[in-house]
Amino acid sequence: MSNQETNSEGKLLRVLSLRDIVIYGIILIQPVAAMPLFGHANDISKGHAVTTILIAMVAMIFTAISYGKMANLYPSAGSAYTYVGKGLHPYLGFVSGWSMFMDYMFIPIICTIYASITANHMLPFIPYAFWIIFFVIGFTWLNLMGIKMASRTNNILMIVMSVVVFYFMAAAIRYIILQNGMGGLLSIRPFYNPETFSFGAIGSATALAALTYIGFDGITTLSEEVKNPRKNIMLGALLTCLITGIWSGSQIYLAQLSWPDWASITQGLSDPVAQNNALDTAIITIANRIGGALLDGSLTIILLLGSIGSGAAGQLGASRLLYGMGRDGVIPKKIFGHLDKKHASPSYNVMIVGCLVLIGAATLNFEQSALLINFGAFFAFMGVNLAALREYFLKAKVKTVKGFLIDFLPPAIGFAFCLGIWINLPLKTFVIGGIWTLAGIIYLGFRSKGFKETNVMIDFHEK
Repeated sequence: MSNQETNSEGKLLRVLSLRDIVIYGIILIQPVAAMPLFGHANDISKGHAVTTILIAMVAMIFTAISYGKMANLYPSAGSAYTYVGKGLHPYLGFVSGWSMFMDYMFIPIICTIYASITANHMLPFIPYAFWIIFFVIGFTWLNLMGIKMASRTNNILMIVMSVVVFYFMAAAIRYIILQNGMGGLLSIRPFYNPETFSFGAIGSATALAALTYIGFDGITTLSEEVKNPRKNIMLGALLTCLITGIWSGSQIYLAQLSWPDWASITQGLSDPVAQNNALDTAIITIANRIGGALLDGSLTIILLLGSIGSGAAGQLGASRLLYGMGRDGVIPKKIFGHLDKKHASPSYNVMIVGCLVLIGAATLNFEQSALLINFGAFFAFMGVNLAALREYFLKAKVKTVKGFLIDFLPPAIGFAFCLGIWINLPLKTFVIGGIWTLAGIIYLGFRSKGFKETNVMIDFHEK
């Protein structure tokens, strides 16, 4: 997948096929994205984790349609910030962009937390706090050296991850058959258990499970390099969400059948920290039950590698985002616009982000960090859906039945699903996310001289 080729005029070539961008989207999301969430999603939903994965998939599919539509209008933009700013209002675009930065920040935080949990699972005699410091220093050092994750490495990692996931699924199928026969593979209980089903629990868990799909919108950043982008960007986003939903849902379905008594994972643990750790590593506990030490170890290593790769890349992405804002003068240029001459790295930003990641990883747990990522992401997703609805339906001179079905319903349904997921986030998430959003609005008021200027736009593209 060569997406860096240029022609003699220095323009990017349209060389990427639909298959290329779908693979790219799956790499961004990762084939094991749902596994770290399993314990908490299953606990919150009272044994309905697979249902939450599928509900979130519906929200993402309709939102993907809106992303595809906006990519048609702004093929070189590729961000919720620009789509909302152009489609609704620059101020709303700024707030969406401000929310995006929170997502950028919490990606390395959540990866540091999970990498530390996984490493502690492998080497329990080394304290969890040590691993937090170890990984934060490691990510910071790598990024100060200017090391980047190559797409070839990501492809190899995706293949290895997929092999281990297939191994997990095969072991789960074998275990279920040995325990309950062939009929044990077919059950409605993971989708609907009347004894524990609760709409409130499903809503709360879906707000967490939606993290499985975060990153699919990265496909739109390839708009200038895709063959037939008006068709393939939307199809690529749709297929990425659909494949991820089916793939992740299958993993979680088999995990639930392998351990149907979901409450027993934390049984006998009175300490809240111990209960939380048990939920963090629930999928590894199941791997040990169905495949023994070999599968336990293999899955642990894969989840660790995935977290390390995403964490290092996430910290670099956050530091580059600050660099772009600093270079544009949106934030103090002397600090945030600084670039290390030796390694061509935004070194001050890398260290600032490293400190913030250390604080976040030491004070928050995996579930809280995941929900904070979703706070910003779904705020932006709602904005993109509204922008698509306005650009394609409300602005249309003539309203038709076809326009209602094609241009109104998809973004309206996408917005409704995203709003439903967003409002089910916990109060603490709204408090922290709300404080961050309020800080952005105050800063916007300062930058726009009391909301008198309307051209306050941040370019969130890598420069």
